[in-house]
Order: sequence, then C-alpha cells, then structure tokens
Amino acid sequence: MTRIVSLLPSATEIVHALGMGECQIGRSHSCDFPVSVQSLPVCTEPKFAVTGNSREIDTRVKETLRSAVSVYRVFEDVVEELQPTHIVTQSQCDVCAVSLKEVEIAVAEYISSSPTLLSLEAQSLDEVWNDIRLVAEGLDRSDMGSDLIGTLTARIDRISERALAVGSKPSVVCLEWLEPLIGAGNWVPDLVELAGGQDLLGDPGRHSGYIKWADVVEKDPDIIVLMPCGFDMKKTVEESYWLTERPEWASLKAVRDRRVYVTDGDQYFNRPGPRLVESLQILAEIFHPGLFTAVFEGSAWRRMR
Repeated sequence: MTRIVSLLPSATEIVHALGMGECQIGRSHSCDFPVSVQSLPVCTEPKFAVTGNSREIDTRVKETLRSAVSVYRVFEDVVEELQPTHIVTQSQCDVCAVSLKEVEIAVAEYISSSPTLLSLEAQSLDEVWNDIRLVAEGLDRSDMGSDLIGTLTARIDRISERALAVGSKPSVVCLEWLEPLIGAGNWVPDLVELAGGQDLLGDPGRHSGYIKWADVVEKDPDIIVLMPCGFDMKKTVEESYWLTERPEWASLKAVRDRRVYVTDGDQYFNRPGPRLVESLQILAEIFHPGLFTAVFEGSAWRRMR
C-alpha cells in the first residue's frame, strides 16, 4: 500500500489533485490545504521563531542558514513510526520548506522503510507541470498526472485569452517580502504576463531576489501587488508600514490611483502547485476590473486602503 509523507504544502496539494489524498499519512507543519490534511501527524518544524515582523524573520532565517542546511527540522521519530513508502520534499528553496539534503540525511540514518524520495524544484510555470508529472510518475499515476496537467493548462488558457484580448498591459510590481524588499520571481512573472500585465522587476524562471526601493520608485508601476511568502492578508496589512512609511510612497502612481493590492501570498502565489491557476485568476481580477468577476475578492485579495 502506498504511504505518502509530504513535507511541502504544494506537494500535498498535488498529491490530493492526483486523487491520492487517502494515501497521505503525514505532513509538514505548513501543509494546511485541503483542510482534511490538518489532522495528519506533523513531521517538521521551523528551527527559528516565526513570530515578529518582516525584518526580524528575515534576520533569523539568515542566521539559521549560516549554521544549518535548512531552516526546518524533520521529526525522524514521527516519520519512522509512519513507515512511508514515499516522501515528497523540495530542492527549490532552503527557506520555503525542508531541504532535500535534510530529508536524505533523515532517511539514511533513521527511516527503516527506505522510502522513495520525490524532490520538487520548479522555478517557472512550465516546471510546475514537470513537478506534477514527477509526482504522478513516482506514485504510478502517470495518466492522472497528464489529465491533471491538461485540465490546469486549459483553465489557464481560458483566463489568459480573455485577459490578453484587452490589449493594454498595466505595468506591475509584485513584492514577495516587504523588509528587506524581495521582488517575486520564479513563476510569478509568468502569471503576470498571462494575466495581461507587464512585470517590471520580476525575473521569470529565477529565484526571487532582493530589490532596491529606488527601483520601485523609478519604475513607478501602475499596479503594486503584495504577496509575502508565508503571510495571509491580515499579516500582510500589518506589515505594510514598511512601505507606507517610506517618504516616496504617497507619490507613486499605483498609490495615487488606489491600485495597491494585498493578497494571500501564503495560500496562493507561493505554492507551486494546482492553485497557481487560482493565483492567475486573482491577478486577472486585479488587472482587469469589470472584465473578470471578482470571485476571490475579500477572501484572497483586496485593495489596500
């Protein structure tokens, strides 16, 4: 019988989208969707305090990484008791979830069931589909993986065709962290383009990187979208003072036109899995009000006051 431990929220969502949810027996501390997984044993925890403001969290992450291969630890005893046949982890980002190296050490030294390791590493939208294919093949569900990818890409095509038909493209800056500033990279610039926007600072297919506030001021985008990794809308609003207290903030075009938006970056944009389709829908709703029904307004995005 297949027994899956997922150590990454997007991997958990992929497993369930493939119809293998009943086979998942363990999760990471961050896996919370679908809601049913929240009752599963937790197999990881952060090595640092996750409370505090953006700057404090960033400092703790950097300090932890100086002396460790990952900012998270695996509960080897819990995983050993679960006796998984498969463990899904990632090698894309040391900050996002338990690293592949950390899991390899745990499996080699503590896990007697000799599970198959499936490591995800997407940095672009196309590579997200590759990761879905990897998990499907690893779980002997190749046909379901192809069907899922086909369904997701068809949904993306429908949204994008409608958004791109508008013609004009608003200029956009997406922020993945607020202090220090990090511009959203990886698959986010892909989503911005598909939603009919022009990403000014994102680097498509490359890891999200630090940017300068002066660059935001110089670019003066039509739209600013806040999508901090790990933050919901409430936390993002609380942290927005890192932007609003800057002297140039009020003079930015997006601020003057009231086109600054807060999103649930934790649940959507920072999870490279099936719900990136919903993330695209969110951007389409933001970029083209009136053209798209605001299905996710209030629950996943809102205009910043």
